[in-house]
Amino acid sequence: MKLLNLTIVLVWLLNVGSYNANAQNINETQVNQKYVGEKPNIIFLLADDMGYGELGSYGQKTIKTPFLDELASKGMRFTDFYAGTSVCSPSRAVLMTGLHTGHVSIRGNKGDINGKWDRVPLKKSEKTIGDVLQKAGYQTAMIGKWHLGVPEDVSTWAKGRGFDYAVQEQWGEDAKGNEIDERVHWVNNNADSIFYNYNNYKCLDEFRTNFALDYLDEKSSDKPFFLYMSYRIPHAHEYFLSKTTLYEDRIEEWPEIERRHAARITMLDAQIQRLFDKLEARGELENTLIIFSSDNGPTDQRPHSYKFFNSSGDLKGYKRDVYEGGIRVPMFAYWKNKITPRTVSHHPSTFYDIMPTLAEVAKTQAPKHTDGISILPELLGKAQKKHDFLYWEIQEGKSVKGFRQATRFGNWKAVRYGNKYHTELYDLETDKYENNDIAQKHPDLVKRANEILRTQSEQNENYPYSGGVFKN
Repeated sequence: MKLLNLTIVLVWLLNVGSYNANAQNINETQVNQKYVGEKPNIIFLLADDMGYGELGSYGQKTIKTPFLDELASKGMRFTDFYAGTSVCSPSRAVLMTGLHTGHVSIRGNKGDINGKWDRVPLKKSEKTIGDVLQKAGYQTAMIGKWHLGVPEDVSTWAKGRGFDYAVQEQWGEDAKGNEIDERVHWVNNNADSIFYNYNNYKCLDEFRTNFALDYLDEKSSDKPFFLYMSYRIPHAHEYFLSKTTLYEDRIEEWPEIERRHAARITMLDAQIQRLFDKLEARGELENTLIIFSSDNGPTDQRPHSYKFFNSSGDLKGYKRDVYEGGIRVPMFAYWKNKITPRTVSHHPSTFYDIMPTLAEVAKTQAPKHTDGISILPELLGKAQKKHDFLYWEIQEGKSVKGFRQATRFGNWKAVRYGNKYHTELYDLETDKYENNDIAQKHPDLVKRANEILRTQSEQNENYPYSGGVFKN
């Protein structure tokens, strides 16, 4: 089989919804697949904690991201795209499974495990994008941050969850109680793996991109491939960075932590360009879809401040909030000769749409219980089916204060924090920044929102407030 010149690069921040797979029109699917052609390669690039306003193409004025901005201009840029939720683990679980956070097994970075607040792995019954594409004949690879398993059980790591090749960090305690250094990168679950040394690289993501470049050279040429590239920038800005000369002209003007933050985002831009250039040199960009996004909104991990560079792009909130700043993320798609350049989509979409989208691109079926809707028609300029609503929840810590829910239906956005016993309502058409709670003026819309919040959160034994927090 000839080497396929179809590559999809997905660089991430996506959206949330509900979808009945059996309801999708088969004829429409066949039309979409006609435009896809042969099964393409797929590369999904995911940034970590990158806010809606941290790319030049999304309004950033200071941090330089020239390659990503150019790439966005060559494809379709989404204005209303949402992560799975507002923190790493559950958001990535949504991405991998196509289930929203009221249905997926992971609802927070940690949950109640036999009375101990600890990490919760994906259930083995939850099929991942890797599983689906493997079955469709793809060779699959994951490089970077997995965050969907537990350190003591390697069967929960990426290698055991639909990926033929996996290079991942891990941290916590192994099965023998030994602390794992997260700078160790386990290759296919082997303990004698490769250690990240700060002094040998500009940043952690240069180290990871080297694995990706090697993978592209060494993979089989007779099968399409799916590469999930999970970067660490700009998360943990104070770590994984050697000395840099980037933005030296701002040393006296900026706090050092902010200079590092900006430098790392610019470094990520360079690493993605390296990957793109490699694909181009191999002749694998002739039919390439590139989608860029992030797993949630910007971090406010002190002493860094998300306000310094306006990382939320004026949206309300940041990581761990279910206001727009916590869940709306940058996302753009590039696919030469398939996606019309310089197009902008206002279609509300989300992470759980990725599973059915990639399944349709790969000419296979998504799991029956996905909550997503394929956005392939939108990418190809065809009629796009819309969600009735989008849904998010998160459990941060053990208290009711950490349980948060949100839903968007049309331009209406409802937000409910568990300890407030009040559903806030915003009109995103006139109040994108969620400044004016108009719940008292629209009891009928609040009633509709509460029905979504009640019914979409299935109870989960690991998360005590799943199912919703409402006064009787």
